[in-house]
Amino acid sequence: MKLTAKRAQVLEGLVRSKKALSAYALTDYCRQELGYELWPMSVYRILEFLEENNLIHRLNTTNKYIACSHIICEHSHQAPQFLICKSCSKVEEVSIPKTVVASVGKAAGEAGFRLASKQLEIECYCSDCPTQEQSR
Repeated sequence: MKLTAKRAQVLEGLVRSKKALSAYALTDYCRQELGYELWPMSVYRILEFLEENNLIHRLNTTNKYIACSHIICEHSHQAPQFLICKSCSKVEEVSIPKTVVASVGKAAGEAGFRLASKQLEIECYCSDCPTQEQSR
């Protein structure tokens, strides 16, 4: 794997932003916050490369990207699981036991479905945001 200067800039943008970004939002962030001039089509190709090399994750529910929280780890990891705040869009990558994913897969099978991905994306509220019930 070769991490070219442009690939490093896109990865840096995701790491520094500390949140999930779409390709266009990432292009804007890199230009405005880091001074990098990147073209959106290049960013899409770079995001694909970074995802294939397990440096970032694509959030399917929002079509945004986030830096892998385990980039510098040497040990193996389970399938990525994400908590996504419905209010502020904060994303946290968490570890969930394989038995939970297996249970979800089993329930899906019993309902006549197959999991398309072992990646779970769970909408919730972070501790910084009030839930709708709290704001009433």
